[in-house]
Amino acid sequence: MKRFLYSRWCPACEKERRNMAKAEPITGLDIHAPTGVNARIIAKTRLAELYSWEQYVDNPYHVRELHNLRIAAKRLRYTLEIFADALPPTIAPLLKEVEQLQEELGALHDADVMIALLRLCLGALDGGSGYEYALVHAQKVRKNAEFVINPDIVASLLDPTTVPSATERRGLESLLLDLHQQRNEHYSTFLLHWNSLHAEDFRSTVFTTLDAEAIQKDGFS
Repeated sequence: MKRFLYSRWCPACEKERRNMAKAEPITGLDIHAPTGVNARIIAKTRLAELYSWEQYVDNPYHVRELHNLRIAAKRLRYTLEIFADALPPTIAPLLKEVEQLQEELGALHDADVMIALLRLCLGALDGGSGYEYALVHAQKVRKNAEFVINPDIVASLLDPTTVPSATERRGLESLLLDLHQQRNEHYSTFLLHWNSLHAEDFRSTVFTTLDAEAIQKDGFS
């Protein structure tokens, strides 16, 4: 029954999956070079990928682009973590900043997912491309049964033959308002952090740090 109820999601899901950000290809690697040299090439590519989404930061309604920014932050974070022993130790505090950005954007994305789910429950099927993108990830939440409301209630509300009671609708609408408020707070936290990093010329700092002499240890040369 649930598979049938959620089948209406598929067109938006398939469309938005094709628009998900792909990792930038890595070029210029040298199999004969020390690991630190190649690690810096990969990290710089991931840093450039992160900042390719910077133009969307000031608009809280760029749901898809902010999610892609989160993915880019995650890729950069993992790159810096994996190659930590082959990079200068001064990269550590910069890694913490990237990790914090990812967590802030993750909280924002979680709110987008739940807002998309609740809007679907309430019959709001015309939320635009950003809404459809969040809906793709709401489907993943549904598969893992990670609902903020009882999944049986969700199934009932999605059933086209079932009309939610006035009490149920008021409860969902109240929850939706709360989630929008939480989303605004998450976005404000992220934007404040991003702007503080911009003021400190974070991008140039990372590039300069990566260009410092790499630390070579046994097994990384």
